[in-house]
Amino acid sequence: MIINLSKQRGFTLIEVMLAMAVFAIAGVALLGVADNNYRHISHLEEKMFANWVASNQLVEVSLDKTWPPKNNRKGKVEMAGRTWYWQQKVIKTATKELRAVNMQVRLNEDDELVNASLMTYLAQDKP
Repeated sequence: MIINLSKQRGFTLIEVMLAMAVFAIAGVALLGVADNNYRHISHLEEKMFANWVASNQLVEVSLDKTWPPKNNRKGKVEMAGRTWYWQQKVIKTATKELRAVNMQVRLNEDDELVNASLMTYLAQDKP
């Protein structure tokens, strides 16, 4: 019995190894993209919750009837399973009946950089 080797079909070892190398490189690139996407989504989620905390604190300030608003108030609030630290800064404006209130929110109390900062203006109620 004579076997004709020229008619056998299939991949050579070099072709299989080359295909595996291509898939391995593609897999590593895909994992890198997925990791980068996860980090960006986590950062956006953090910014969104920090903005919500700042917005809620500014609503509380606007509902408070004391004039002028207290400066440099600090506090913490729980939201989304995390503790957020906020600081309120009151800024004088050109008129005595108007104050700017800046609310800064941080994820860690000792952080220098803020996660969110919102500002609003409050007018003094006329009697």
